Amino acid sequence: MAEGTQPTVQAGGGTGDPETRQAGRIERGGVRAVWERLPEPLREALLPFAVARVVVAGALGLAHFIVDRTHPSAPGVAARVHQGLLGWDAGWYETIAREGYGPLGHQSLRFFPAVPLLTHVLAWVPGLGDGPALVLLANAAALAATAMLYVLVRRESGAGAPARRAVWILSLLPASFVLVMGYAESVLLVLALGCFLALRPPPDARPHFALAGLLAFAAALTRPIGVLLVLAVGAELVRWWPRLGRGERAAGLGAAAAPFVGVLCFLAWSSHVVGDWWAPLRVQLQSSHHGGLSDPFATLYHDARGVLHHHVGTALHVPWVLLTLAMLAVCWRRLPAPYTLFAAGVLATAVAGANLDSFERYALSAFPLTIAAAVVLTESQLERAVLVLLSAGLAGYALLAFLNVSVP
Repeated sequence: MAEGTQPTVQAGGGTGDPETRQAGRIERGGVRAVWERLPEPLREALLPFAVARVVVAGALGLAHFIVDRTHPSAPGVAARVHQGLLGWDAGWYETIAREGYGPLGHQSLRFFPAVPLLTHVLAWVPGLGDGPALVLLANAAALAATAMLYVLVRRESGAGAPARRAVWILSLLPASFVLVMGYAESVLLVLALGCFLALRPPPDARPHFALAGLLAFAAALTRPIGVLLVLAVGAELVRWWPRLGRGERAAGLGAAAAPFVGVLCFLAWSSHVVGDWWAPLRVQLQSSHHGGLSDPFATLYHDARGVLHHHVGTALHVPWVLLTLAMLAVCWRRLPAPYTLFAAGVLATAVAGANLDSFERYALSAFPLTIAAAVVLTESQLERAVLVLLSAGLAGYALLAFLNVSVP
């Protein structure tokens, strides 16, 4: 630089020629413009969605580090870690998508067909196998569900603050690591939230029962608890019945029947292929899975005693059962009837089995509980503390699942 020549100083304190500064401003302006053109629900969903995936990726990396350094002798731990996002039930969904139900026997019938079918279709994309297709489907659905939750809560509350809290809570709930893995919960959430959006329109609109029925039908083909959307449909149908025309009443009755039709379709397919109508439900009710009906108080007591026998995974369910019951009470007091009925149905199903395995994952599908939490967390410092605790719980639960310690 010649003597006496001063460098060009940028606004941020750096140096550079005018063309470089102009290019930087255009680039920043372009990114900002693209961001501002995104729909508001998507903008609000992207950050919590990304944070959750960073947390789960960190837990998976830590699990690999632990296994590589300690070489655990417990059977299955190393294999589970290396399965990663395709571990546990995700492995079943991937294999069903690739090979179908036939080669896998009756045990595969407890996994309902919507997610394997969508995965198989998505895997037709060149270079995208069944495993990556499943993980892509689950994460895309999780992002969509998060944005849809924002829309629904903002519509019900008329404010953005509880909607933002709801999407952060849903993303960071400890059980939400399954929304990153190849599980069906994210697809079920999209369908359930879509059903509620159809049933609970803006104040100047009417419910779209035909759309709600179609989504409830698909939800029942995704997970068995999808059939519980009939509770929400029924509640809205009763509320609107005096104001509905003949065609709308027919659509409403069809929507109420739709989730049962979805389950019946899979049962009919089971009867045709394996000669047993009830095989999908019978397998699900085996004691090694959810189990048949049992006394929930006895189940809670048994799982609470897991602390004494070093069964950490079972003991962890107990505080979550109590917390979800508290949130259900908030639903009953603060939210419209369809939310309470659907959440109560999911929780009743979760606690009525012979064990509480996967309770947190079941409760995750009861998204009205997330809305209830967003409603009560109005104090900013408490909200931040809860989100930090949830983030730690998300990392911890993911790590326990990757290390084969706790069942997702």
